[in-house]
Amino acid sequence: MTPTAVSQLIDHTFDSLSPELQRAARWLQQHHTALALHSMRNSARQAGVSPATMTRLAQRLGFEGYEALRQPFMKQLGGHLPDAAPVQAGPAAELGAASQLNALQQANVASVLALNPPERLQAAADAMLKARNVYFLGMRVCHGVAFHMHYVYGLLGANGVLINDLGGTMADQITRLERDDVLVAISQAPYTRQTVEGVQLALDQFATVVAMTDSALSPIARRAAHVLMFETATSSFFQSTLGAEALAEALVATLAVRGGVNAQRRLRQMQEHLRRTRAYWERPAPSRQSRGPAASRALEILQ
Repeated sequence: MTPTAVSQLIDHTFDSLSPELQRAARWLQQHHTALALHSMRNSARQAGVSPATMTRLAQRLGFEGYEALRQPFMKQLGGHLPDAAPVQAGPAAELGAASQLNALQQANVASVLALNPPERLQAAADAMLKARNVYFLGMRVCHGVAFHMHYVYGLLGANGVLINDLGGTMADQITRLERDDVLVAISQAPYTRQTVEGVQLALDQFATVVAMTDSALSPIARRAAHVLMFETATSSFFQSTLGAEALAEALVATLAVRGGVNAQRRLRQMQEHLRRTRAYWERPAPSRQSRGPAASRALEILQ
């Protein structure tokens, strides 16, 4: 069996898996290399499940055990595991860790182009441009991405709404969505419960959902009309949102192009508004009193 066949098997059986097995399956789909290189215990820790769950997933997929599940991925990497690197400490190790993280960050940004053909971005952008209102939802680590998208979208259109949970009113805000509205939802593993439930509520309102997420098996992607993908690889304890940010910028750039004359007109109006309200700092011209005698005389000559 090939890794592709395993992925297809997971896609076919995913909906019948328990929530715990689904969590393990999502991790497996996104981390083929790690699956081949790491032990079951290490893989389980990264997936946020118990080692027994990894074994149950393998058996549920028809393998004798976890090691049998790993075999296709190990063969894809050459059939052997590399020797363990010696443990390092000190400045050299810190520099190596930073370099490793930077390489993964670059890969996360590059994943946007690899995972999202232009026509997929264009289809999502067109749905947003046709919408009555465009709502943006991202909680916890993804809230910053949602806020950024809402802000930049506001330079192109006046119908953007940022959903928040201030005062526990998130569900109240989402119930305002209608059939001709679009919800742009952003989430990555571990998926925030409020975001998942918010997407479900929007679907119940018959709104169109654009899911920006890290896996086709993401709970916000299963029934979304448009699914845009990014990767979240990191060697740090903290989650990486660079892939999500890069995807957000790619989608907004597509909106600016697809929006044509209307988007350009709105952008000019907003630029004029920002200039008029002095939104950005400009260095003030020095007053005559603050200039020295020589500088004042030189200015008078030039004038």
